[in-house]
Amino acid sequence: MKCRQGSSKIRFTFGGKSQNISIKNKDFENIPLGTIKSVASGYHYLEMQGVEKQGGSFAEVSDLLVICADKTYFVKDEFYWGRRGPSVHLNLVTPKDAGDILYHYSEMMVPEDSDVLGSYYMANGFSVGYFGIQANSPTERRILFSVWSPYKTNNPKEIPEEQKITVLKQGHDVHAGKFGGEGSGGQSYRKYFWKTDITYRFLLKGEPTENNCTDFTAWFFAPEIGKWELMASFRRPKTTTCLRGAHSFLENFRTDTGYLPRKVLYSNQWLYSADKKWREITEFKFSCDATGHKKNRLDFTGGSKGKSFFLKNCGFFDADVKPGTRFTREPTGQPPKIDFSKLP
Repeated sequence: MKCRQGSSKIRFTFGGKSQNISIKNKDFENIPLGTIKSVASGYHYLEMQGVEKQGGSFAEVSDLLVICADKTYFVKDEFYWGRRGPSVHLNLVTPKDAGDILYHYSEMMVPEDSDVLGSYYMANGFSVGYFGIQANSPTERRILFSVWSPYKTNNPKEIPEEQKITVLKQGHDVHAGKFGGEGSGGQSYRKYFWKTDITYRFLLKGEPTENNCTDFTAWFFAPEIGKWELMASFRRPKTTTCLRGAHSFLENFRTDTGYLPRKVLYSNQWLYSADKKWREITEFKFSCDATGHKKNRLDFTGGSKGKSFFLKNCGFFDADVKPGTRFTREPTGQPPKIDFSKLP
């Protein structure tokens, strides 16, 4: 730490205790801040506040040196992902007798104060795509449904014509096109200002069609509208499969909001198979991304409460749920009543 001009006074606060330290050195030097004899496990923060200054700035800080007898965890590399925070997943346990799955139905609710900007609350994930809602800005929120191309690239312009995703249909006010950056393929979104503490319904279909292709279609149900509405229908080439890999996840895609906590609740999840039977999902396996596995961030958790699953991440809260933990929820026993023939 150094002070370019004159001197300054900085207040340092840790564990609820504060002290003022004067800075006069014009070259970087180690400035002792004190010793803490006993610190509870979990996240802690050091707050620095400028009190007095003679120059244009209070001080310049290059590093924070912490000498600790116990092991410490912090963002030690990949600072972009460290600032975004860990992503967390619900890997749904599919009943063994499910067979070919045609539809995945789920209900999802974002609690009050958990609609943090940069959040993607993914409801119906599958092996080649995802379907959920986003908080994009103070004035814009979206419903998002995407399908990856079988051609592996982050640049959609590189995809050969015969491996491109085809848009078959799109709903009212839905934009459909290409996407890239994290794989490439077809993406659809609708600007819709969804609200907290309201349960929204999601329905996804995957069914093989002609010429070694599979069609994936998504519908969204908002209680304030009162009916199922089409998001989009995509045709994926070189694919002959129904729905596989049912999952959900919660992520933050903005580095400037990774310090804020967010949570999402999932309930009443069902799969509809080719034998024309609904099967309820009451078990999931919890997991996190590389940011969590590398212990760059430990503020993530998941679990079940009553008839719901939940995921929570970011905000530097203390948690102790390990990846790989399995959770079960209470069944509702009430399959969705949907007339597939009347879906838009």
